[in-house]
Amino acid sequence: MSKRNLVPKNIGNVVPFSKPDSEGDGAVDDSDGCTGQTAPRKRADARRNERTLLDAAAAVFVASGVEAPVRDIAARAGVGVATIYRHFPTRADLIIAVYRHQVEACAEAGPALLASSATPHAALERWINLFVDFLVTKHGLAAVLRSDEAGFDALHAYFIDRLVPVCARLLEAAASAGEIRSDIDAYELMRGVGNLCIGADSDPRYDARRLVGLLVGGLRLSR
Repeated sequence: MSKRNLVPKNIGNVVPFSKPDSEGDGAVDDSDGCTGQTAPRKRADARRNERTLLDAAAAVFVASGVEAPVRDIAARAGVGVATIYRHFPTRADLIIAVYRHQVEACAEAGPALLASSATPHAALERWINLFVDFLVTKHGLAAVLRSDEAGFDALHAYFIDRLVPVCARLLEAAASAGEIRSDIDAYELMRGVGNLCIGADSDPRYDARRLVGLLVGGLRLSR
């Protein structure tokens, strides 16, 4: 079974942004020319600014697709269009950065949910719901240049490397608590969830979330 097929590939043609001849910048300024600030502070500010741009781009992509005008992303982020160009010269750069950003958010949520949920199984359920959100609303962000097969391989490998261990940790915690069987493979479960999500964004009669809920509920040991 190929791990390349965990998430449906929604590959499209990705083209460079079409820059205007002249475009003013917005309120966010992450240039290194500021005085009176230490390098760590500038780096922290730049990271926050980039996260703001990626959150805005993700929201716009979900609403309008990955070909949405860059001005829509800039407006949502509260910056000028030139700021987007400075961070992400091409649409491919932005799409890949958003995809990685969303994968990181999903990965970081696992330990946080395990620490805050009433039981490990409850944490697993909540995390799987986040994973479904990612697959249903954001899998289009996996788009890369159609001719760059190696580029997609690297991106997909990153997805696998970051998320499968998080799922495995949640499964192990739930199994140790006696809530689920101990022979459930994280990749296999995620592959099953991914397959259930195929077509969920194009068929209003199909409720992938309900079926995934039944799948995760079925993992519980009867008492």
